[in-house]
Order: sequence, then C-alpha cells, then structure tokens
Amino acid sequence: MKVGLSSYSLSRLIQSKGMDILDAIQWIADQGGEHVEITPFGFDLHGEDGLAESIREKAEQTGIEISNYAVGGNFITVRQEDYDKELERLIRDVDIAGRLGVKLMRHDVAFRDWKDCTLTQLEADMEKLVYACRTVADYAAPLGIVTSVENHGYYIQGSDRVQRLIDAVDRPNFKLTMDIGNYLCTDEDSAAAVQKNISNASMIHAKDFYIRPSNQDPGEGWFRSFGGSYLRGAIVGQGDIDIRGVLRTIKQSGYDGFISIEFEGMEDCLLGSRIGMDNVRRIWSELP
Repeated sequence: MKVGLSSYSLSRLIQSKGMDILDAIQWIADQGGEHVEITPFGFDLHGEDGLAESIREKAEQTGIEISNYAVGGNFITVRQEDYDKELERLIRDVDIAGRLGVKLMRHDVAFRDWKDCTLTQLEADMEKLVYACRTVADYAAPLGIVTSVENHGYYIQGSDRVQRLIDAVDRPNFKLTMDIGNYLCTDEDSAAAVQKNISNASMIHAKDFYIRPSNQDPGEGWFRSFGGSYLRGAIVGQGDIDIRGVLRTIKQSGYDGFISIEFEGMEDCLLGSRIGMDNVRRIWSELP
C-alpha cells in the first residue's frame, strides 16, 4: 500500500498561485508521500504545452509515482452534440494520462440536481452512461490504463448505484475510485459501503468529514447531505468517520494499491494534508 496526496488537497494554494503543480509534487515528496494524484485544479493539461511531461519528470526526480489522473465528466446533456464533445474531451484526457505515464484514470460520469437523483432516472440514463464509459475504457485499454468512476456527488454515489454501473459497463479495465468519505453525501455509512465496494476498487481516496444532525445547524462552512445532515471536511483521522475501521476493511481485503489523501477542510491545506498522510500511515501500520 502506498500513501500519497491528491493535488486537489492543495488546490487553494495552486489556484492562488502560492505554489504550482511542480512545487506541490516536491512538497508531497518532502512529506514522505509515495505518490501524487493529478487533479487539474489551477492548471490545465489541455492548454499548457509540455506540462504533462514536466509533471512526469518532476515526479521521477523526486522519486514518487503519479498514481492517478482524475478529471471531471458529465454525460447528462440536452443535445447529442454536447454529449459527443464530452466524450471527445475524455478521449483526449486518456491521451494525457498516457503522457503522464499513469495506469489509472478517474473520470466522472453524471451529475443531476438532487430532485432528479432517482433510481428511475438512473435507469433511464444508464444506456448513454454505459456507452460513454465503455468507449473511454476501450480506448484506454491498449495503453494499459484502467479507467474508473468515482462515487461522487448525489447521483452516481451510493454503493449499489456504482456497482450497477460497473456491472453494466462490463469491462475489465473499468473500476471504481472509491472515496471513503463521499458516501456520506447520500447518508450511507462509510464502513458498510467500503465493505460492499472494495472488490471493485482500483484506487482509494481517504477523506474525512465532521457530521452533525439535520436539526443542528453549525453555521458557516458546512454543506448538506442528501438527507439533510450537515457535513464539513476534516483532517483525515480527526473527523467522525471510523477511519480505523474502514482502513481495517481495506487492509483485510488484500488491497495493496494507492491510497490518496483528499483534504478539503477549513484548516491550512498544508497542515491538513500532512497530518492526514501521517494519520493514514500510522493507523495502517498499527492494524493487523
């Protein structure tokens, strides 16, 4: 198992020009991170010539791996033309993943307004989602790249919905970037969801949240789950998710890949990211 950091965790600094992505890679290596996950917030791998190659070279210089390339995606479109453009963009992202030298690439699939996040609507959308995911996965396969969906947002989120999509796509190189914290967005217990989905995981995001009941508004900095609970990002290992229990399930499953810390709390992002990586390493080492 290799612990590292998603560049998303440092996106506040990157977007404010407090550091660039190459600085971020150096910082992660200096903190003992074993890999970096590239999530393009604050930089553009489509528009900046040579940046993918510079990122790859920087990772090689610092001795860490590039674990995953994580990009957005939404195939819920009104016009077929927009659907086709989104699919073309993701195909170009597979090419970028190849230039980065990664073997894992996550792309989002669909987002809908909460009132439309029904199972009936998901089944109605399934054909177009499956076609898109298969197309991207089939393009990536000759490059040795495993593509994946993430449990993300409110629509493609719960463990059963993710399994439904993966089973329907039915490609050996289409799996799950499993975010242990995101399940709370639809009020699913993280420990139970991880147990159900771990066999599909090609990549794991370690994220933590503080949780408060729907009738106890904590004020600024919180957002609502689908069921109305209040959530706020926490340093991994300091929030309300049973991180030790979740990591125990992951370890006992035999998973031995990348775990990427995603910090989105209110604390300083360097502090939160460092402590999160330290906590996951420490807890993992203490588990049987």
